[in-house]
Amino acid sequence: MQKPGKLSIADYSYDLPHDRIARYPLKNRDESKLLVSSPEGAIREDRFYNLPGYLEDNSMLVYNNTKVVQARLKFHKTTGAEIEIFCLEPIEPVTVVDQAFEQPSPVVWKCFVKNARKWKDQILRLDMGQDILYAEKIKMDGDAWWVKFSWDKKCSWAEILEEAGRVPLPPYIKREDEPDDKLRYQTVFAERDGSVAAPTAGLHFTDKIFSALDAKNIQRISLTLHVGAGTFKPVSSEKIEHHEMHQEQVLVSRNELQKLLNTSKDKTIAVGTTSVRTLESLYWYANALAQDPDSGFVINQWQPYNDKAILSREEALQILIHKLKKEDREYLQGATSLMIVPGYEYKMIGGMITNFHQPKSTLLLLVAAFIGDNWKKAYQFALDKDFRFLSYGDSCLFFPAKKK
Repeated sequence: MQKPGKLSIADYSYDLPHDRIARYPLKNRDESKLLVSSPEGAIREDRFYNLPGYLEDNSMLVYNNTKVVQARLKFHKTTGAEIEIFCLEPIEPVTVVDQAFEQPSPVVWKCFVKNARKWKDQILRLDMGQDILYAEKIKMDGDAWWVKFSWDKKCSWAEILEEAGRVPLPPYIKREDEPDDKLRYQTVFAERDGSVAAPTAGLHFTDKIFSALDAKNIQRISLTLHVGAGTFKPVSSEKIEHHEMHQEQVLVSRNELQKLLNTSKDKTIAVGTTSVRTLESLYWYANALAQDPDSGFVINQWQPYNDKAILSREEALQILIHKLKKEDREYLQGATSLMIVPGYEYKMIGGMITNFHQPKSTLLLLVAAFIGDNWKKAYQFALDKDFRFLSYGDSCLFFPAKKK
């Protein structure tokens, strides 16, 4: 696979007027617009509730079932100064996201801190009515801080965030969260606490859509990638090789791997870029295992461009299933920093449902890797047809262009 480091991020930009960024969701999830880009390169406009009509019978949709946690905490000093703490990832007593939310007091998390300079050595207090949440700065870690949180009540960290936290809306929405966001910035199939940003392609799905999918015998499976704040980080370097990709934790069950094995690549449709990155990371983990059975499930951002692919999709899935059976485990747990950019050769999927992404973002690079230069045509079509952009915006269904 060609190494992509010399690609210029300037080639993956477009003019996005601020008024085209959706600040609120539509009243009904499935009434968002749907842009469909066919294998022949034709583009058309529809509504999301018609999605099932574009999918082949017996296809497989792969969802990310992560759940957005209320990761923003607002503290106030005795002077009145506001200190906002955005929880990013667990440090102590455990680093595994799914376990971290079940921990009792105290916990240490890596956090972004707004107005950190105004927070000296004081222990901040947040009055929750029947309890008080305390926050203590531990040390700086890059552009973030380790923060120790403690409370008296016998409850989990997840329960504290549910009570005291705020919905972590993306910064480009430029408004405070409102009560409706707690429901709408969450997919209807969210299960596992752990994300600080929603897998937004899933926000359009409803029970009505699920019924229509069932009627065509389109299966659904779920996996987990806990979305980090790094998903909003633009590529600021001129060349892509200088961008550092964020790491995110993933979890996939043996049963889901078996269902993927029973479905062809062409009929596997990923719902969202997070599902895409998880599925492709599975391939590269299996590829590493084929060469070293002791390989850990940690995929670095350039691994596909440095390692030779030696497995078929089916062989990769068989290796992963065999490993879990041999170790008598039901779940495969790991982490990925996989960066998918033009030049990447997709191993696992035949279609992608996604929202529209920011200019110069790694998510736009991922889309460009899937449909080539047709992304420019698709995005211009969406701008011309008044589509709504980004997290609360409209959706796309992409199929890769047929090779001539």
